[in-house]
Amino acid sequence: MKIIPVILSGGSGTRLWPLSRSDVPKQFIPLISEHTMIQETLLRLKNLNVASPVVVCNERHRFIVAEQLLEIGIQKPSIVLEPIARNTAPAITAACFQAQKIDKESIVVVLPSDHSIKNIDAFKKAIETACKEAQNGSLVTFGIKPTFAATGYGYIQASEENSASQASPIKRFVEKPDAETAKKYLESGDFSWNSGMFIFKASSFLDELKELNPAIYDSTAKSFEYAATGVDFISLEKDSFSENPNISIDYAVMEKTQKGKVVSLDAGWSDVGSWNSLWDVSEKDGDGNVLRGDILTMNVRNSLIRSKKRTVSVIGLSDIVVVDTEDTLLVADKSQSEKVKEIVDSLKANGNPVATKYTGNC
Repeated sequence: MKIIPVILSGGSGTRLWPLSRSDVPKQFIPLISEHTMIQETLLRLKNLNVASPVVVCNERHRFIVAEQLLEIGIQKPSIVLEPIARNTAPAITAACFQAQKIDKESIVVVLPSDHSIKNIDAFKKAIETACKEAQNGSLVTFGIKPTFAATGYGYIQASEENSASQASPIKRFVEKPDAETAKKYLESGDFSWNSGMFIFKASSFLDELKELNPAIYDSTAKSFEYAATGVDFISLEKDSFSENPNISIDYAVMEKTQKGKVVSLDAGWSDVGSWNSLWDVSEKDGDGNVLRGDILTMNVRNSLIRSKKRTVSVIGLSDIVVVDTEDTLLVADKSQSEKVKEIVDSLKANGNPVATKYTGNC
């Protein structure tokens, strides 16, 4: 029985514009260390006994993925190419078909390619606990121990006391709450943030999907059957894959199954979903600043400032984000960095190419 990492690399990282764009989204950028986010995702599995990964990505990113995996010594990965974005349920389904092709009894560890985890030992222990449950047919997800009343995450309620050393049956999933509801969830102690990470046998997931959402199973199975398979890539057949709805694994399976379990994870996790969250997980100087590039500051506090080419000077400001690329500049209040997506949407509506691709040489 092999443990196969499944890396989901289809996101666009809009909230980290202008550094992240659809042509080169955040998972392919070194945001926290010298390694890119997708490389960090795989490197934190280094000391676990796992097989070569299955990576699911957009067709346009095939060569970026192959190059970045080669850079960290990943041998013989399976790179599954989506002809069109259809959210996590079809992507994970295709990955499970490929995992079963490698090993019928495989356990898959489904990980988004753009998360940050600081405590690797705690993460590995949680994986070991989840793998034991997966061997018995459970569909396991990780619930992040909340540290504040977040309104930007979905939540999972466990049906009993939950810890990193055991898995608890899932009582319910809940959508992103308002501030007052999030506060109640935090105080109750039996809610965790929905991490979007999963562990299960490929066969267990596919059997459950076939029962709960047979249309996704059938169309993805057909797309996989007629995929164009080369030495380096598996290109899913477009017409069949396009029949899938745009639906997450939560809606398609996890909210309906009776086999769902949650393992608590307290490991310094972040989905790095905004400039504010990137500042939060990054190493800071004595003034609380995260600086990268040729930066000069005077009386600047608790800010994130990055420059690709030019010298950037900032004086007398606090709690700001400055991101300077070759073709555009972002200046924002750090607490409002979630609204970057609205800027990108406005640029797209006006046909401005910097919304999606670099117009310089960044």
